[in-house]
Amino acid sequence: MTDSLSFHSNSIVSEDINNILGQKIDWERLKGKSVLIAGAGGFLPAYLVYVLLALNQKFQFGITVFALVRNEEKGKKKFDTFLHRADFHLLIQDVCSPIEINQKVDVVIHAASQASPKFYGSDPVGTLKANVLGTMNLLDWATKQGASQFLYFSSSEVYGSVSSEKIPTTEVDFGYLDPTQVRACYAESKRMGENICVSWMHQYGLPVVMVRPFHTYGPGMALDDGRVYADFIANMVHKQNIIMKSDGTAVRAFCYISDAVAAFFLVLLKGEAGQAYNVGNETGVSSILNLANTLVQLFPRESLKVIQMENKESGYLKSPVSQVIPKTSKLKNLGWNAQISIENGFLRTINSYT
Repeated sequence: MTDSLSFHSNSIVSEDINNILGQKIDWERLKGKSVLIAGAGGFLPAYLVYVLLALNQKFQFGITVFALVRNEEKGKKKFDTFLHRADFHLLIQDVCSPIEINQKVDVVIHAASQASPKFYGSDPVGTLKANVLGTMNLLDWATKQGASQFLYFSSSEVYGSVSSEKIPTTEVDFGYLDPTQVRACYAESKRMGENICVSWMHQYGLPVVMVRPFHTYGPGMALDDGRVYADFIANMVHKQNIIMKSDGTAVRAFCYISDAVAAFFLVLLKGEAGQAYNVGNETGVSSILNLANTLVQLFPRESLKVIQMENKESGYLKSPVSQVIPKTSKLKNLGWNAQISIENGFLRTINSYT
């Protein structure tokens, strides 16, 4: 390895990127490749863009990055420091429409989706379109372009409500989902997206792999995302008490973004075609209440408190699932292990905004 580089204007993001590049991943397989990332402006896929460009900057890999975004203004703002680079191309396209991009690509990564629960109630149709129509459009285009690899971003939501004996949850432990509930728009369409991928592979021979991210956090996530841990981070950034809008007994496994992104690349480069992989930190498990108390304790000088009160907000559709914990043996068999603890990860995240 060469010396670490200051790749991003945010020093914590730069540290994350260098940490990812230092993982035991066969980066050489990306040399000279062209990679299209759909939904590139999102929290997770933006880090994929950073890693690919950092590989070029650090090792002269000659990767061509196509960042596909729906909103040109937001895309230019997100990637403004890279717009001048010859290895970076910002493309404007809604994946819900047939892809009209005339570029030869080797790898397609589909991460375009409305992942925040705040959209499940306000825009369920828009939520499911990207996961169904968008997946079909990208697969169709990737096949015609002669792409050699396709990575689909699914979700832990596909498991639905699993029974207690299936927690931690493996990749085959599916539970109940009620398709007549509007909140199922995300989980059901992610399930369908996976089947679209394997059907495309079966019929047209395009190799696909799928990742199912669990609760992932880190620098760059929208503080108004709507998920409870984003609210907590916003409270810490603004030096506010944490207002609990539930009893806090729900249990989740929290994975820091650098661990998750390393897993995504490992699956892309080493995963078995047609297979899905859980991406989550089964050692980073906490109840929502314990997480709130942990964050407050990280900043004792602020004398902040955790306050519980009734949630009277409308529009946010709460998950009915009480525990969401992955079993990651399948991912670990590829050589992955989580490195960042809850305390360190959330401290890094909060400090990245200050």
